[in-house]
Amino acid sequence: MLERSPRDGGTSAVPVRELRPLRWGLVPSWAKEARTGARMINARAETLHEKPAFRRAFVERRCLLPADGFYEWQPGRDPATGRARKQPYFIHPEEDQVMALAGLYEYWRDPSVTQDDDPAAWLLTCTIITTEATDAAGRVHPRMPLALGEDHYDAWLDTTRQDPGELRALLGRPAGGHLDARAVSTAVNDVRNNGPHLLDPVPVGP
Repeated sequence: MLERSPRDGGTSAVPVRELRPLRWGLVPSWAKEARTGARMINARAETLHEKPAFRRAFVERRCLLPADGFYEWQPGRDPATGRARKQPYFIHPEEDQVMALAGLYEYWRDPSVTQDDDPAAWLLTCTIITTEATDAAGRVHPRMPLALGEDHYDAWLDTTRQDPGELRALLGRPAGGHLDARAVSTAVNDVRNNGPHLLDPVPVGP
């Protein structure tokens, strides 16, 4: 979800809130090629206002990415074999409601497409803001996506807010500190697997 002014509305146009599909991996407008986005999937909350790839989007192009939760992996050992393995965990709001991850988005003009009005000429990409993990998530992984509290949604999307200090103040404790984590099957490690069973809890050995 994002807010943007209509292209043909002039400087006085009222921003419109939209639900848009975005490709994960932010491609800055100045990038020479789209594959730059492969290195820009996350933006650290502590430094994004300083990084050339993120600082302009932080001021002008912010978005919210809806999610039921996210996966993180905790290093450990298989109790049966003693081999190193990573145990996946599903991290989610305590009440299982949908949360909104703070993100940034950018438009990138593909130079190989000649016409500006060709939909293929523009690539719309995003990155997820991450922060130090807290609560249950902190026991699994040191970093995590930053989920905003509902009271910050409007301010985060508001395109008239462009003061970096005020915007950084919105990036507080993830999800208001109300997160839970449960171990899930290693089936989530294979992208070919899909379905609600991937969220079922599994026991974790000693």
